[in-house]
Amino acid sequence: MTDATSFDGPRDVRFGDYVQLLKPRVMSLVVFTALVGLVLAPGGINPMLGFAAILFIALGGGASGALNMWYDADIDAVMRRTARRPVPDGRVTAGEARALGLGLAGLSVIMLGLAANWVAAGLLAFTIFFYAVVYTMWLKRATPQNIVIGGAAGAFPPMIGWAAATGGVSVESVMMFALIFMWTPPHFWALALFMKEDYHKAGVPMLTVTHGRRATRVHILVYTILLAGLAIGAGFTALGGPIYMAAAIVLNVLFLIGAVRIWRRDEGMAEADGYAVEKRFFRFSLLYLFLHFGAMLADTALLEVM
Repeated sequence: MTDATSFDGPRDVRFGDYVQLLKPRVMSLVVFTALVGLVLAPGGINPMLGFAAILFIALGGGASGALNMWYDADIDAVMRRTARRPVPDGRVTAGEARALGLGLAGLSVIMLGLAANWVAAGLLAFTIFFYAVVYTMWLKRATPQNIVIGGAAGAFPPMIGWAAATGGVSVESVMMFALIFMWTPPHFWALALFMKEDYHKAGVPMLTVTHGRRATRVHILVYTILLAGLAIGAGFTALGGPIYMAAAIVLNVLFLIGAVRIWRRDEGMAEADGYAVEKRFFRFSLLYLFLHFGAMLADTALLEVM
């Protein structure tokens, strides 16, 4: 952790630096999955209230990102992938990041409660707390299971969207949660395979650091098999339809093939080609999740026009 003045110094701060604190790429996934949860929920919601709900969920996701960047500035500073983030790069102070995160957290929760309902607001508050405190401040630096348990934080948005429309939680919203929860470990472990040295230098106990790359490859395969069963099984629930089922089968066959390729590789092979297979798997994992949730939306649209 860093204190509020660790990275103070001459600065040329821009509005875009504060936007970066919100992790806009991560926020796009939060917004999209929350939107799917809201649209799929029975009963519907007034479009203006729905827009407001998604906006405040997005701000809550941004608050989590800012608090993460505040607390993790010391780690970010020694990792190539994160060294140019606004706080370790000195463009924004740690204190400013913390203030922005806390301010947006309070604003987003209160406004979501007023715009939608307090069940959704409570879920959003718990999500911010889980990501900023349970994951960032505790799990990330304490256990190689950080991603497995901490992945719950990224899995809550569709449940929040569903709750914003219905005022409650259902089997369907829990299924969407489970899909993201099971997807998170293979997604991040693939990244950890080709970023192991960064995590080692930062002292983050990722699975690649504590158990080695061989064990990580096995874990990726096991979780991908479990994920495939869950994703295809979701096609037999109210979330599924012909578009989703077709997409789930194709995507999970491809994902399994990628996981098997990673499992079969040794470090000599991976280093020789610059971890090309692992990088492709990581990039495809992003597309994998977007397409699953996009297929759910497509089936909903299909039902409306039939």
